[in-house]
Amino acid sequence: MSRSIEAGAFAANLPADIVVERPKNPAHGDYASNVALRLAKEAGMPPRAVAESIAGALRPVDGVLAVDVAGPGFLNITLASGSLGLLAKTIVGQGREFGRSAVLTGQRINLEFVSANPTGPLHLGGTRWAAVGDSLARVLEASGAAVTREYYFNDHGAQIDRFARSLLATAMGEPIPEDGYLGGYISEIAGRIVASQPGVLELPPEEAQEVFRGVGVDLMFAEIKVSLHNFNVDFDVYRHENSLHESGAVERAVKRLRELGHIFEADGATWLRTTDFGDDKDRVIIKSDGQAAYMAGDLAYYLDKRERGFDRIVMMLGADHHGYVGRLMAMCACFGDTPGVHLQILIGQMVNLVKDGQPVRMSKRAGTVVVLEDLVEAVGVDAARYALARSSADSAFDVDLDLLARASNDNPVYYVQYAHARTCNVAKNAAEFGIGLDVFWPELLTHPTESVLLTSLGEFPRIVAQSAELREPHRVARYLEELAGTYHRWYDVCRVTPKGEEEITDVNRTRLWLNDATRVVLANGLNLLGVSAPERM
Repeated sequence: MSRSIEAGAFAANLPADIVVERPKNPAHGDYASNVALRLAKEAGMPPRAVAESIAGALRPVDGVLAVDVAGPGFLNITLASGSLGLLAKTIVGQGREFGRSAVLTGQRINLEFVSANPTGPLHLGGTRWAAVGDSLARVLEASGAAVTREYYFNDHGAQIDRFARSLLATAMGEPIPEDGYLGGYISEIAGRIVASQPGVLELPPEEAQEVFRGVGVDLMFAEIKVSLHNFNVDFDVYRHENSLHESGAVERAVKRLRELGHIFEADGATWLRTTDFGDDKDRVIIKSDGQAAYMAGDLAYYLDKRERGFDRIVMMLGADHHGYVGRLMAMCACFGDTPGVHLQILIGQMVNLVKDGQPVRMSKRAGTVVVLEDLVEAVGVDAARYALARSSADSAFDVDLDLLARASNDNPVYYVQYAHARTCNVAKNAAEFGIGLDVFWPELLTHPTESVLLTSLGEFPRIVAQSAELREPHRVARYLEELAGTYHRWYDVCRVTPKGEEEITDVNRTRLWLNDATRVVLANGLNLLGVSAPERM
């Protein structure tokens, strides 16, 4: 389509929101598009004139039988016999590469997600970000971007102090402080510290607390890493917040902003004038006592990422951080960057677990919250990842544990994985009949369900690219569910293996290509979500 636009008698950029779809009425061709209506304003031409120009460029293309202009400027495209079927061979030939593109080639993206404080096991909100973030990273990489997965390790501040005090109090047999952390994991870690640090309880309280802080944080974070790894999520970089303060990164960021003219002094403190860029108030970065404010770390971290060569910084934050968006975007602008381009912030809403129609609120280990291990123990890694990644991150929803544990078509992950397993079983049965990929006549794929299935398969690269550009990996999951349904309907009416004494024909052999093409796309899509593609179920 883009080449046809370039060949037309006008200049315009191909918009991202054009629609190319399968018409409901077969008389309108194989594909219909509104592209001419979307381009008309920029081209400075009537929509029908734009449509005629594009149609003239498309008609000579191999595989195109006819291109008609309808209504105010819609394009109706009819393909030559067998041209759509060629897609099956293309997909099988490309294998794991099908769906990948170069739309984001050249972009270096730093994707920061999870970044939960090492004060307890990974709670359900962090687990959702793990599933969504890793899926997004895979989609971005499939679209050509160079992605670095980064975890911001908060080992600096009041929450870590509370964690250390909770561990020490537990080890001493004393009540946990009112603002401390509860749960069985506190007793577990406190016991491990006492066992590994003989004499720690005989130290002065302040020294003992520092031991519990350092060792406790290391032990807790090691557990978080293992939990994430077992959830098929690994990070390229673990960045310690404390290192930003110890390395002089904060001072370097303040100096840069001062040179840019955005720093001022007032009431004995150092401020960043973020109101110049839409923030509701200016922000203190160095307090009057000389201590760095929380935002100072954000400044240093952002500059650190930019200095490491990233031209896109994507941060995934929980709903409780929604109020930070304005100040972070203003910070981005203070450095001379473009908010929404150099810095992108995704906000994720909470997710709740439901069992027997009732919310699941308590964890066996953490006590007050449900954690990653609870979800995986209940439904497994595949179902957990798929369930958390299949909905838009900015929407709250309930995860029904009973549904996800069910081996039925109303369980979305089972439905998609079963479709993949079915394609494998069809191929296995075909091999037993002596049917292989030695014959391919695409013009034999004439059943209505075959053209629908081929059209659906052809959508996969667009879905992946769109998911990457919009930062919405849930689009891949929803596409896979639609594809699975389309495949099941094709399977019900079109056989690869013959019945009874029926003769094996070239139709059977060609349909095997379509079956295997579906297997490739289902496997590639599930891989983008970090979910396995089983061959048997």
